[in-house]
This record gives sequence, C-alpha cells and structure tokens, in this order.
Amino acid sequence: MKLRRLGSLYAAVLTAAALTACSAETVEADDAKPNATASGSTNPTGAPGGTPEGAGLPLVEAIGKIPVAEEKRTGYERDSFKHWIDEDGDSCATRAEVLLAEAVTAPEQGARCSLSGGSWLSYYDEVEVTDAKKLDIDHMVPLAEAWDSGAYDWTPERREAYANDLGSDRSLVAVTAKTNRSKADRGPAQWMPPAESAACTYLVDWTATKLRWALAMDEAEKTALLNLAEPCADSVVEYEPAS
Repeated sequence: MKLRRLGSLYAAVLTAAALTACSAETVEADDAKPNATASGSTNPTGAPGGTPEGAGLPLVEAIGKIPVAEEKRTGYERDSFKHWIDEDGDSCATRAEVLLAEAVTAPEQGARCSLSGGSWLSYYDEVEVTDAKKLDIDHMVPLAEAWDSGAYDWTPERREAYANDLGSDRSLVAVTAKTNRSKADRGPAQWMPPAESAACTYLVDWTATKLRWALAMDEAEKTALLNLAEPCADSVVEYEPAS
C-alpha cells in the first residue's frame, strides 16, 4: 500500500511537469507545484482518485448509486471515532502511515516512528510541504459527515475502522493544515479545494469514499455533486466496499 501511494504521487508530479512544459500559462514563483490535473479532464492514473482507463463508473453514474436520506447529527462526538491507532503494531499510528505512504521524498524514520525531513504534495492547494508538522491527515468524508450519513448506526469497531482506513488511497489524504481546517466538516455543497485542478479529483474521491462505506447523502449534497460534476465528464470512480 505504501509503495502504491508513493508511486501515485510521483506519477502526479511527473504528469504536472509534462503539462507545464506544454502549457502557455505562467506559474507564480510561489506556486510550489504546477497543476496536476486540468479541471474537467480525465484524472491521471497515478493521481489521487485516478483510475486506469476504462475502469470504474463515470462520476455522474457513481453519484447516482449513493442512497439519498436525511442527515442525523444527533449524538455525534468526535471521540466516537477512535483514531489514530497502530493497527499493525509497527509503532507507526495511522497518521504516520499516511505520511510515509504519500511522501514524494521519503522522510527519515526514527524511534517510535518519529519522522524528519521528506516532502509531500498537498493536492487540495498544490502546495509542496517539507515539514510533516504542517500537514493534517484529512478524512475525505469528515467524521461528522460520516456520522450524519449513516455512521450514527455503526458499531464502535466499524467507526474505528472508518477513521483509520488504510485500505483505500482515497479515504485519508495528507494536505496542508490550512486547507483541512478550512474544509472542517463541510461537504462539496459548502466547500471545494482551492486549487481548480483538484476539483474533479476531489469529487471522485468523495464519491468513492461514500460508496466504499455505504454512506448516504441528502438532497442538497446530491444536487451539489451533480452540478459540480458537469465539467468532469471523463472522470471515473473505482472503489472497493469496506468489509
């Protein structure tokens, strides 16, 4: 899994470099990484949310598979989702596992999985980060949104599995703390990544996570997803249901 994530991010960077070489657009000096995916274009196979050509469901069709239901926030507490855990007992909790897996340049790993050095690409805002402390691990579908959409009826064990889902590259992503905290517990109807190039990838990732965990959506979310998906005609969603 770690190698797959690392390979995905290298592919995204290489794709971005190729697009930049062919584009007449200028990139600001403080733009750490050029656009990895043009809005409305097919997600590159190696990018977060990308799928092999011909695989998966068209985004609009995948959105249509998410059941519609009213949200239920009553009883939600963040502590209802235990995280971060060390599932495999290697001294690296889920946060560190994601950082190791998504590093563009691998960090040095010390005692108790302390990390130093390394670099990461935050695809929400196309920023390169060289200090892991400046990264948050974002639950693609926030914990509160997951609760509203069906997790209120889960066992504590399933909520823990959701909060620490390393079984899908889409469920947890390392992004700048600024963008993660701007997003908070909002869905696409209220928040989208600031980088225009991230839009279709984000919608694919969101949809795949909802389908993976059999989560519902309300009418406002459905309307927003379908409207936002219009420029993403070539985007596809691939997911594996969580056990």
